[in-house]
Amino acid sequence: MHNSDRLGFAMFFMAIVLLAFIGGAYIVLAKVFPYDYLNNAYQAGKALLVQRSIDDPYTETDLWRRARTDERGVTINDSEQAYQGYTLYTSGDGTYAQLVDMKGDVAHRWELPFSEVWQETPSGKTPRPDDLMYWRKARMLPNGDLVAIYIAANDSPWGYGMVKVDRDSKLLWSYKAHVHHDLDIAEDGRIATLTHDFTDEKIEKFPQLPSPWLNDYLVELDGESGDELSKTSLLHAFFDSSYAGILYATPHFGVADPMHTNSVEYLEQAQADAFAPAEGKAGQVILSFRHPGAIALVDPESSRMNWAIRGPWMGQHYARVLENGNFTLFDNLANYEKGNRSRVLEVNPQSNAIVRYYIGDDEHPFDSGLRGAAETLPNGNRLITESDGGRLFEVTPAGDIVWEFINPVRGGDKDQFIPVVSSAQRIAPEQLGADFRAVIDTTRRTSS
Repeated sequence: MHNSDRLGFAMFFMAIVLLAFIGGAYIVLAKVFPYDYLNNAYQAGKALLVQRSIDDPYTETDLWRRARTDERGVTINDSEQAYQGYTLYTSGDGTYAQLVDMKGDVAHRWELPFSEVWQETPSGKTPRPDDLMYWRKARMLPNGDLVAIYIAANDSPWGYGMVKVDRDSKLLWSYKAHVHHDLDIAEDGRIATLTHDFTDEKIEKFPQLPSPWLNDYLVELDGESGDELSKTSLLHAFFDSSYAGILYATPHFGVADPMHTNSVEYLEQAQADAFAPAEGKAGQVILSFRHPGAIALVDPESSRMNWAIRGPWMGQHYARVLENGNFTLFDNLANYEKGNRSRVLEVNPQSNAIVRYYIGDDEHPFDSGLRGAAETLPNGNRLITESDGGRLFEVTPAGDIVWEFINPVRGGDKDQFIPVVSSAQRIAPEQLGADFRAVIDTTRRTSS
């Protein structure tokens, strides 16, 4: 090839590169075809790179936190004021749940690795290793059966599915979907939960949505079979209601996950009668939407959003309706005090007034930026899950801590990390079936 030919070829090549650069820049800036395909591929590649580059699960995932104390197990136990029973909890170090007594002794344990149920994620991808998963939420039935949600670290969508196991951890059914955050079991056995999936759907009323974005769904399952009974798109429920404007409060950092729905609870008839926004209709579900800071009622039968509200909370989780007509929230961030950012609120839905709250103090700091829950017990106390602290505790209406349990598991070269905890459930012995009570008693006698 002559020198003039080489020069001509080089100039031709540079011209092609320049045109490709200009064309690529125009596609990216103008977001015209095939921008969506290129962007999706880029985002997927970036997510895969992050997902596969975990060297230290203690500092590079949200399943562990730096331990705030050397104490482990039960540290406070006021037998006169605490609601007596067993406490179920899950831990960020694995796909298991444990039932402990008031002294913190393990009465029963359930465990089922993801790899023994499925070989792929609901999206058909290679799942995270079993040691990077845990049960985000678990609920125990009186006979010892357990329903649990699998969550994986550093993946999106990050919910991996739901299972029901018996008291021996044998699989009864599985529901393969991107189930996340929460579940509730109605008195008739139906299960309400949340799923999400990426979509490229364009929403004219919400042009800020990127492509792709995560849509959340309210799903009902049959408790005996795990079959899907209904599925409601929550973004469409918002925009088909008179509360659509609430979504425009979604912060810019969360627009790809515009709702970040994080809790569900069925309203039984007594709750529906007391809770004014429900207007006496049982079967509706109260939900918490973290990013727009909203609480709402959705009827899975009609897929309609019948009520929604925003209030003086931030990053909230775990909306629960009380039979006095109020609702409670785990308010993760709105207290702003160093070491005591979190609060548990009781809110009047008609006035939006906070009628009761719990905050920490210097002796017992209270701070969980992520997750968190609060269950109101039959005696009026509240069982609080401080997830980031790896801590469960029970407080009286006056704010006195009468029971406290700190996750005994530690990790790291100096035991400086503690797994997060979530989904605490207090069960009185008389609520359990006789056969399961006998198993618990036998297990405890054998281990003692």
